[in-house]
Amino acid sequence: MDSTTALIVVVAVLAALALAVAVGLLVRLVRTRRGLRRAGLPTGPRWVFWGALLYFVLPTDLVPDPVYLDDIGVLLLALRTLRGSPDRAALRLDGRDRETSRRP
Repeated sequence: MDSTTALIVVVAVLAALALAVAVGLLVRLVRTRRGLRRAGLPTGPRWVFWGALLYFVLPTDLVPDPVYLDDIGVLLLALRTLRGSPDRAALRLDGRDRETSRRP
């Protein structure tokens, strides 16, 4: 195998690994949203979930599609936002409980 063929194989393997990571994150994002909705917890703004999903599926990207790093970043950001929504809701509720307990 010459150096050009070896380079193409390495790049193809790296692209396949990046795609596998991105698909894994997409599945995790969908499962997290589904779990939060089943539990009756807030899932944050809908546009975060649907925007991340569309960004992953649509061919228009910041970085060309053989490199899925931008897709992975968008999916990680959406996953972080979804997971942070119940915490923020709990903090808001906790703050309201404290305010009502301070009133005479």
